[in-house]
Amino acid sequence: RFSLSSCVQYAVIDFLWYRKNANGSGEDSYGFDSVDQWGRPFPDPERFPSSAGGEGFKHVADKVHAMGLKFGIHLMNGISTQAVNASTPILDVDTGKAYVEDGRQWTASDIGLTHRTCAWMSNGFMSVNTDAGAGRAFLRSLYRQYADWGVDFVKLDCIFGTDYSPKEIMAVSETLKELERPVILSISPGTEVTPALAENITQHVDMYRITGDDWDSWKDVRPHFDVARSFADANKITGLRGRSWPDLDMLPFGRLTDAGVNQGPHRSTNLTFDEQLTQMVLWSMAKSPLMYGGDLRHLNDDTFDLITHPTLLKINHHTKNNMEFGYIHSERTSERNEHSGRSDLTNNGGTVLGLATCNDKNTGGWHSSSKDHICRGFGIQNDNASFCMSKAKLLPTSDGVTMSGVEDQAKFHLVGIDTNDGCLDASVSPMFSTCEQHSKQVWELTENGQLKSSYSGLCATMKSSKEGESETTGARAWTATGDKGEIYLAFFNLDTASRKIAVRVPDLEKVAGQKLA
Repeated sequence: RFSLSSCVQYAVIDFLWYRKNANGSGEDSYGFDSVDQWGRPFPDPERFPSSAGGEGFKHVADKVHAMGLKFGIHLMNGISTQAVNASTPILDVDTGKAYVEDGRQWTASDIGLTHRTCAWMSNGFMSVNTDAGAGRAFLRSLYRQYADWGVDFVKLDCIFGTDYSPKEIMAVSETLKELERPVILSISPGTEVTPALAENITQHVDMYRITGDDWDSWKDVRPHFDVARSFADANKITGLRGRSWPDLDMLPFGRLTDAGVNQGPHRSTNLTFDEQLTQMVLWSMAKSPLMYGGDLRHLNDDTFDLITHPTLLKINHHTKNNMEFGYIHSERTSERNEHSGRSDLTNNGGTVLGLATCNDKNTGGWHSSSKDHICRGFGIQNDNASFCMSKAKLLPTSDGVTMSGVEDQAKFHLVGIDTNDGCLDASVSPMFSTCEQHSKQVWELTENGQLKSSYSGLCATMKSSKEGESETTGARAWTATGDKGEIYLAFFNLDTASRKIAVRVPDLEKVAGQKLA
């Protein structure tokens, strides 16, 4: 991935640079990672020959820096499962020897939290006990090594959104501040992220994802309009004291591979040029970091001109008061194209489950009813309507083990009633997956009537699908003010039909707070 900026540009090596390309190796495979004697990942020597002899990414970083760029890497939160199982020692950076505390040598198996593995890579990584001195020593060892390689940017995954771990976010942030070189901290995933959730971490990070993965399909791009609007309304997209920026994810333009593919085959983006233009303009108006996710070696003129458009980069970097503009007039000028692939979201009469911080007023209202059901009322047409789930009873896990339905009266697994959707899962959306023995599927009902996840500490919300329906069709507009007082206005047609879109100048003046000539 490559970040686009008029000031600083970063070349970032993405996902799984330490994993060997071999038969059986995949996203959640075990035993294929390159891990050093101190339990730290290092680049796969076959793919990165310059890393041999303990050099890591130093030579790559030197090349990138010589081009006038900054260098970054993608990381998984925590510690490698391989290191934990091998009980590798922990490096004490102050002594250069194994970490010793309370008269004994500590190892990876002492600090790995086996009950908190990464929800979508459970065989690869798990959280670190940052309350332990050895856990903090491991983080110092890990990030000191990256700084020694010349790393300027780290994208830390499996620590935010549905994998929310505020204690680890703060621990990593504090560790980076101790380094002799500045390192940008970006966190993800962004699934189920809300402005309220972001409020808790913005002072500790430079970038944070606010959506799920964005690939080259209109159904991935379209929800970003609602998310960007909510963060603009919460005054989040201007950053915090010039830092901490909501991240709408990469720009999947040009030549790409499919998700999860290591080495091709390559193909052109599935987005039309109009859809790419729509995405680039929204990302710029919403002041998202601009991360290009295509193959820079095969960059056509249209893609190059779009991602380096001087006006869009100026809007992205040098505007304020960026927001969705609601005072627009729009009418269709053609019939909808029912075969365009842009299907409208519909109300199927059901319910929508989500996650929020537990101080969100929408997380209350859950209660225990008869038959071991956990229910919550909602209003569609009838105040007595309710949504219920059942506490799990002797459900088989994905590995064939049988788990008890209720270990105690406080914590439990939940399944749909008369459905085979699996267990309520705090790490996925929609929020049901195959039942397994993992804290991501463990819940408790609090005294305040909240359904709290033991994995993320977030609470479940619920509303009718009509209430939760995304209004991502029709016309939208955004406005921003430039550094010389100029007003930028962008129109978006999210419909499958052509539209005329217009604004009244007095409405624009009202929002801009100034008279327009």
